[in-house]
Amino acid sequence: MMMSSRSDAAKRAASAVSEKKTAEKGGKEGKPEDAGARRKKIGWSSLSYTARVTLAFALIAAMTALVAIGVVSFVWEQHFQTYTRDNMESVATITAEQIADRYEESGRFDGETVLPARTMLAMTPGIGIRVVNNTVPYDADSTTSVPFDSTRIASKSSQSGLGNTSLAPKNPSPDQMATATIEVDGQAVGSVNVWVLGSDTLLRSADEEFRNNSYQAMAIATVVAIVLASCCGFLFARGLVNPINRITKTAKEIKEGNLSARTELRGDDEIAELGKTFDEMAESVEKDRELERRLTTDVAHELRTPLMAIQSTVEAMVDGVFEADQERLETVNSEVQRLGRLVSALLSLSRLENRSTPMKEEVVDVGELISSIVATHEAFVADSGLTLTYEMEKNVLVKGDADMIRQATANLISNAVRYTPEGGHITVKVSRGDIMAAISVRDTGIGLTPEECKMVFSRFWRADAGRARASGGLGIGLAVVKEIVDRHRGWVQVEGKKDEGACFTIHIPLFDPEAEARQNGKPGRTGRQKPIKAKENKSKKSRDRRRDSHEHEG
Repeated sequence: MMMSSRSDAAKRAASAVSEKKTAEKGGKEGKPEDAGARRKKIGWSSLSYTARVTLAFALIAAMTALVAIGVVSFVWEQHFQTYTRDNMESVATITAEQIADRYEESGRFDGETVLPARTMLAMTPGIGIRVVNNTVPYDADSTTSVPFDSTRIASKSSQSGLGNTSLAPKNPSPDQMATATIEVDGQAVGSVNVWVLGSDTLLRSADEEFRNNSYQAMAIATVVAIVLASCCGFLFARGLVNPINRITKTAKEIKEGNLSARTELRGDDEIAELGKTFDEMAESVEKDRELERRLTTDVAHELRTPLMAIQSTVEAMVDGVFEADQERLETVNSEVQRLGRLVSALLSLSRLENRSTPMKEEVVDVGELISSIVATHEAFVADSGLTLTYEMEKNVLVKGDADMIRQATANLISNAVRYTPEGGHITVKVSRGDIMAAISVRDTGIGLTPEECKMVFSRFWRADAGRARASGGLGIGLAVVKEIVDRHRGWVQVEGKKDEGACFTIHIPLFDPEAEARQNGKPGRTGRQKPIKAKENKSKKSRDRRRDSHEHEG
């Protein structure tokens, strides 16, 4: 019993070891299969664009060739066989007519009468001709009934009862044999049978060879067409992919920080236009990045000056150098207020650029609106030693935000006052064009050069670099003007000459009641909208003065 238990235990252990080895072997053998399963399958989407276009051209050429071959084959089987059958029937008819002429002279079927059949046989190899005499009972083996048969084989065993044997088709169909009647004086005296040797149809070996050669030529043409289409597809794909690769390469360079990279694509096609648009976008990104860097530097510089003034004044008061009297505190307060105006102006400009400030869409009488602004600025202009003139046309209506238009005009007037020496003159004018309303502010100040006219809307830019920042403003007001006008779908025109003055003109689209009615689908309703006019009351003037006191610094 003990020996039997040990034997069973040994068998079980051996079986376990065997199963483990089998499992390990199976696992090892299964790894290649798993790796093959994980291997990426080659499909249409994994091919390059060039390969896909090349294969597409090749497939189109192959399908076109196959369709052409199918059509040609159908036409061949239907019409070419009809053509060859007509040829054999023509041979039979000509032979029958010539035999009829000879039979009319001799009155019997002899060697001379059937001579045209021999001649036609010599002229048309590969066919069989048989002449049948209808004046006697038909007997295929009789030379009297069949005076001529090009395929007759004479038999030497007369004792067997076998006569002459013909290779002509037995019970032929119309597709196998062409027949023509020999008529003399309106009576059918015989017939001529024509067939093709070794063929179930009326196709001669030359015709079959021509057909086979045609099929072979079509097959070669198919191969050549596929090769040529593949080459054309490859060249076309390469010409299409190369500019795309250039755009991709340029995009990668820009991604890696090279903002000066450009595709330099030229042309009038869609991909060239894409490349040009991409270059314009890259240029805009580069300018924005440069502007962002410059803005960061300028903001830091603008903030540093008042902060250093505040810091030095406060430290001097803390150290006892200055007394904390009203004069020192007012100095600190003025710098703090300037910081607040700078932050407020930057925030306002940022909101305008990001379109986060909602714009009211309402009909505005520009002349009445600007007249209120001019009235609130008269005292400010007079205090600066300047004169102000206002000219306006009536009923100049636009659709937009009255507060934004007021702010843009106030900034232009404040800018004119700031850069016009004492004794100068400022002219504000509202006029009406064909499709645009114009608000112009002209001064007799220091003026602008053509180069400066291109830079006036940049942040923190000042026309007079020698002026102090207190008199030169923050350098943001004109940038705010441009953003406001852009939101009204207009533009700002800048004109000027050095030491002769400058003129800023805001152009905003005129309000068109008919177009508005068509857009809203409610004719006449928009035309009854009342334009917003300025209310010249004291509370309004006081609010404008307080607002303008801040805008003067912009």
